[in-house]
Amino acid sequence: MRKVLYISLAAMLLPNLLFAQEAAGTFGSGFDDRQHRSNYAELIIDTTTTVKTYNDINDYSLIGINYGVTLSSMSFNPSEKQSWHFSPVYVSVTYSKYLKMFGYIPYFGYKVGLAYGHEGFRFKENSKTGAITEIDGASELDIQVIEMPFLAQIHADATHFKVMADFGLYAGYRLSIERSGAHVPDKYRNNFMSHDRRFEYGLQGGLGIGFIFSPIEFHIGAQLRYSWSSIYTPDSSPSRYNQYFYRFAYPLDINIVAGIHFQLTKRTGRTTADLKREARDIVESGWEINRNE
Repeated sequence: MRKVLYISLAAMLLPNLLFAQEAAGTFGSGFDDRQHRSNYAELIIDTTTTVKTYNDINDYSLIGINYGVTLSSMSFNPSEKQSWHFSPVYVSVTYSKYLKMFGYIPYFGYKVGLAYGHEGFRFKENSKTGAITEIDGASELDIQVIEMPFLAQIHADATHFKVMADFGLYAGYRLSIERSGAHVPDKYRNNFMSHDRRFEYGLQGGLGIGFIFSPIEFHIGAQLRYSWSSIYTPDSSPSRYNQYFYRFAYPLDINIVAGIHFQLTKRTGRTTADLKREARDIVESGWEINRNE
């Protein structure tokens, strides 16, 4: 009976003794020591800890092709009854650059571009008199313009979605004009008059959303554009206005736009510059170790 008891105790203690002997022998040797320490470290990790990874937004850039429609009106003095003038063609090419403020706040950028669009007005019939206002014989006006916007942008990004807000300035040139109405002189139906202004500039801003499927993004937005340049010389008043009116008409337009944008550089993750910097750091670290040895 005693022999059986001794054998049972030996069988229970032998694995523990062997493990202790192996640990004592291997922790003192070079490669095995590191290997066992690594395994030991893996064993004591708290399994309740959640490891999070982040895809930081890089300083990346986009080029986009946009298409949309325009609703146009005018800020008149004296005021006139009008409805929105609709134009089915607005086309633009834009370049966007996203930057980090102070090196780590990835919510800012700028956008520049070239756009072709329309502005104009459409007068409504006076409900009391039945008359329709005319300017230079036209009750409706359509002006084709080419513009260059420069906008600052604020954006908030998720993995596949972003919200954007733009604000800035634009400059433009009025390419052609089309007047509609019963009393438009034939000579000026598609020609500018001496008091019409060709150059324009003003404010532009907008809101939009983006759907991101890198390296392509789809953007949808609305832009509000207000010109600081009247469509004609402000003091060129026709005879029906008296000297107390300082006549002007500033275009006010809304563009509804959708576009496809192509990422020119990497949006998230390590860029080529990051990889080169890491390689350089590794090489420099190796040189430092060699010098110390």
